[in-house]
Amino acid sequence: MTRPEFWTLPLDDLTPEEWEALCDGCGRCCLLKLEDEETAALAYTTIHCRLYDPASCRCGNYALRRMLVPGCVVLSPETLPEIAAWMPSTCAYRRLHEGRGLPDWHPLLTGDPASTRRAGVAADGLNPPGTLTPEWEVDEDDVEDYALEGTL
Repeated sequence: MTRPEFWTLPLDDLTPEEWEALCDGCGRCCLLKLEDEETAALAYTTIHCRLYDPASCRCGNYALRRMLVPGCVVLSPETLPEIAAWMPSTCAYRRLHEGRGLPDWHPLLTGDPASTRRAGVAADGLNPPGTLTPEWEVDEDDVEDYALEGTL
């Protein structure tokens, strides 16, 4: 059970259920990212994690993701400060960490889980960044060819 407007509370005060409910289901965090070694600038790619399901915009094995994908980031109030910059600019966790509120299309505000897709934010292969490629189809030497211009 979540409290009314729990997203206005300090992130450290949320229950595990409330924390998980902040996720808008966009799936952009499941896109592979590249970091420039000289500038530390991030670039998203159109390559998605092997566990990511673009049709549902969800992890195919959320409970075991850290075991199956050792590099998978697990967000928590403790890890968020160091990971926030790696999250999409639309991410509720990042936005709240940065002192910004939820976007007006967020499912917690609209009451509709499909609002993320309608807002054009879901990484479903249709919304930007467009067609997605599973990581197992991409040779490691070709990852940079899938880099996107700008940020998500």
